Amino acid sequence: MFTGIIEELGTIEAFTPHEGGAKMIVSADLVTSDSVDGDSIAVNGVCLTALEIKPGSFAADLSQETLDRSTLGNLKTGSRVNLERAVTPSTRLGGHMVQGHVDARGEFVSAESHGDFWTVRIGYPKEISQYLVFKGSIAVEGISLTIAALADSTFDLAIIPKTWEMTNLSTLKPGDAVNLEADVIAKYVERMIGERSGI
Repeated sequence: MFTGIIEELGTIEAFTPHEGGAKMIVSADLVTSDSVDGDSIAVNGVCLTALEIKPGSFAADLSQETLDRSTLGNLKTGSRVNLERAVTPSTRLGGHMVQGHVDARGEFVSAESHGDFWTVRIGYPKEISQYLVFKGSIAVEGISLTIAALADSTFDLAIIPKTWEMTNLSTLKPGDAVNLEADVIAKYVERMIGERSGI
């Protein structure tokens, strides 16, 4: 479980596809400082098992399902990635409950500056539309964000300077794919209502 509050921007040191998946090595100082092999680290919002941890880097194996569902297969050496360690019982839940289980790929449509602040527009597929609400939570690239405006196929996000500086949003270009994870509470509510109504 994660909060969607990004701790560090890491860099892909190596990305090696192989039969059935891929392996990557991520350069990172903060998230490796107290992690051990087997810990969960979210990379662009995807929960991965950290392996071969050493000061300044960790490795992770990516299954074909992870590559198909998320944007991690688009990474290459030098790519910047959002990183967050899993929560502990004493962690402040500053964002919302983020599982690191990507629901769909979205599209980075645009970013408009307003001084130091930004309005980011994200395109989303119809398959997650029922989970999105105005002022509701959404994880984009693992970042806990609030939907500031909602349309049929896009939503807007109001980005503060700290988020722009601390995450990879500032490196994205129109047309880039992004990982989307809807609020898990909405999915549970849908399931409970569906079972009660026999759907």
